[in-house]
Amino acid sequence: HVQLLASGGGLVQAGDSLRLSCAASVRFFSAYSMGWFRQAPGNVRECVAKISRGASSTDYADSVKGRFAISRDNAKEMVVLQMNSLKPEDTAVYFCAASPINWPRNIERDYNYWGQGTQVTVSS
Repeated sequence: HVQLLASGGGLVQAGDSLRLSCAASVRFFSAYSMGWFRQAPGNVRECVAKISRGASSTDYADSVKGRFAISRDNAKEMVVLQMNSLKPEDTAVYFCAASPINWPRNIERDYNYWGQGTQVTVSS
């Protein structure tokens, strides 16, 4: 059983930074690829970043490339999303998710476990 707890969201101004954390309670955390998704009102949930089991590979949505960085610490069972140069269009609820697939596709159904979401609001 996997439990994910996301934190770090908040209200910031455009250009500011936020650091989202996801603490996992799971046996063999390193067996899971991890992803961060976001969902704005009226929009589908999209994958903004993902990281492989051993952190050797990362991938980002085009909209966040160069601004967001995903990392993980398998010893601490944690994954972090560092978000810089935030824009109003980054406003959404952010979810961390775990996938047992070696390199999951950027779709929800490749991820088995989800955190509760943390709200990020960026004002202009």
